[in-house]
Amino acid sequence: MTIRFVAARNKTIYNPVITRSMYASASMLATNDNGLDAANDDSLLAGALHHFAKHGLSAAQRARDEALTAHAAGDEESYDWWLSVCRMFDWRMADAVATRTATGT
Repeated sequence: MTIRFVAARNKTIYNPVITRSMYASASMLATNDNGLDAANDDSLLAGALHHFAKHGLSAAQRARDEALTAHAAGDEESYDWWLSVCRMFDWRMADAVATRTATGT
């Protein structure tokens, strides 16, 4: 038998009027807060979505591998593209690749 616990709300704290007044300066609109302007590029977004549809959860690793292959071949345009695709999935991985290729290791 499953037992579920749901704590009671404290109505003095959870009052929408008080909440709105406490956070009046906060925007209630959704925004991309990861600092990536590339997410606004429709062609890059479409490419990343197609890449994800093809490779699933390994999409970031595959994009990283494509970026490294393009860099090794000297194709900077493809390198930038694949690095941006990788960054859309995993920005830490993309930053590691950019650091690795910049230092030549």
